Order: sequence, then C-alpha cells, then structure tokens
Amino acid sequence: MLYNLENLRKESKRPVRANSSAPLFALKGKNRINLVGLGDVGGTLLTGLKLLGSDLISEIGIFSPGDITIRYEYEMNQIGYPDSQNPLPEVIVVEKEELFDCDLFVFCASKLVPSIDSGIEDVRMVQFEANREIIREYAKLARAKGFRGIFAVVSDPVDALCKVAYLESNTDEAGIFDNRGLHPSQIQGYGLGVMNSRAAYYAKRETKFHSFLTEGRAFGPHGKDLVIANSIENYDDELSKELTKLTVEANLRVREIGFKPYIAPALSSGAISLLLTLRGEWHYSSICWGDVFLGCRNHMTETGPEPELLPLPEMLYQRILFAYQELEKIV
Repeated sequence: MLYNLENLRKESKRPVRANSSAPLFALKGKNRINLVGLGDVGGTLLTGLKLLGSDLISEIGIFSPGDITIRYEYEMNQIGYPDSQNPLPEVIVVEKEELFDCDLFVFCASKLVPSIDSGIEDVRMVQFEANREIIREYAKLARAKGFRGIFAVVSDPVDALCKVAYLESNTDEAGIFDNRGLHPSQIQGYGLGVMNSRAAYYAKRETKFHSFLTEGRAFGPHGKDLVIANSIENYDDELSKELTKLTVEANLRVREIGFKPYIAPALSSGAISLLLTLRGEWHYSSICWGDVFLGCRNHMTETGPEPELLPLPEMLYQRILFAYQELEKIV
C-alpha cells in the first residue's frame, strides 16, 4: 500500500490548532532579516546571507549579548565588491525590542554546546532543555509584537523548538492557550538541509548509493530519527538505513578530528535553505504536520509552506511515522 505525508495529519492524536487567519508571505522584492545569536552557527550563517542574499535582502539586523555584535557589524560591512554595481546587504545592530520589525526572524541562540570530548552522540537533545527557555522568551516577544513574518529556528533541536515556539507564543500570561500568537505556517525549522547534503556526500562516493542523488529524499528530524530514502520509486529499506546511519553520524567524523561540525549546517540548513524559502523554491525544512514539526521537502507560497506530497512505499512511510511519533513524545 502507498501513502503520502498527508497521512501523518490523520495519524495525529492532538492536531495543532491554528489561528483562523494565516498570514500572507511576500515572496517578491527585498526582505529585512533579523538574526539573534552570533555563535559559531549564527556567525557563519550571517556570512552566508551577506554573500548570497543581495537579490533578496535589504538589510540584516543582528542581536547577541556582548561586544560580538559590534565586531560583526564592523567586519561584515567591510565585505564587498570593488565597485557599487553589486551591493551586498548592510548589517546593522538592533535592540531586542526591534527584533520582530522584519520579514524573517532567525533564531540561532544556544545556551549549551557540548564540548568536542564530551562523548555525547546526540548533542541536539542535550541542548533542548536549555534552548527551550531561550526560545520561549522570543516567542513571547513575537506574540507581543504581533509578528506576521517567518519565525525560523536554526538552533538544535529544531523540530522540538519549533513546537515550543508555537505553544509559547499562543499562551497568555495566565498559562491559557488562546490562539493569539504565531500561526503554524509562520514557523519553520532549519536542520534537514545539511542532512540531505551529507547523504549526497556519501552517495557521490559510493556507487551503491548513487540513486539518492536523483531519486532520494530526506525526512524527519535533524537527529537520530532521521529518515533517508535511497529512492522513492525504487526504495531499498536496507540500503536506505545504511545511508541514514552514515548521515546521522557524519557530524561525529568532524568531532573525531577535533572540530565542531557547524560550517555545513550553518550554510546548507541555514543560509541556503533560508534564501530558497524566500525565493519560494524547493528546500528542506521542518513544517507543521498535525501535532509536530517534521522535516520534509517543501516550498513557501503566499499562504505558507507547501510540502512535496509523493507516493511513499509502506516501509518508508512507517519509518517516517515512527520519527513523527518520537517527536510527539518530546513536547
């Protein structure tokens, strides 16, 4: 039997309740982007947006504790072509109260990043408890500002933090869910892009995985329950699980040689995927499916993200459903 991702909405026990009026997203012209968090990921992502986004971005506002914002404003605005024919977007320092005066808000803040020698395999879930408190503050601020743009989550674990942002923005000071905050279509998590790129890395190097490059897909969270499919039409469960394992553990290969694996995520999941979102082009990100935010290939429309709905072999669908159910347990 064949399925598609719409079945996930039917499987949901507690579907997310959406505000009655979804925001409209302007996909043409230039956008104002505000970014919070200038650590390794945030700083690299900012560099990618600066260099790649001149056709889409009017300016980039940055906010982070300490003097690092001054450093990035100083250095980013000294990057440019030798003439004025190709102007790059200006980077400005903004105050916290100004963060939602934009079209796209990018959350890169992170309180805890385990050290390289920590021995922790899935560092993303270790970060959850710390990062959920940080994103709660910004979700409340988005609510207070009546924000109608895109709320992009890049900090780990992106899928769970998207759900936290949705719930917190729609909960009043008395703890009552009142549906007056962010619409589910406004929130997207950016972690799956690099997993797709890591799978492609291995597919280019091993003949048995070559089908992924033209027929494969990535689904699910940016973590241990990731689902890589070697092919949709010619799905091989054993081969797909082997490629999934390589992809999930790719970050460990970087840690083994003494480095934090943040460059590829910041650019593949972050800068590139964010710009594809603004262009309305296909990319990987986590969007709302019933009760969870789960990663898939999708593109932004004027009324919100539209997922790619492919016929899925039952074995593949069951893998995605398992990932969905595991995400339900987190938040």
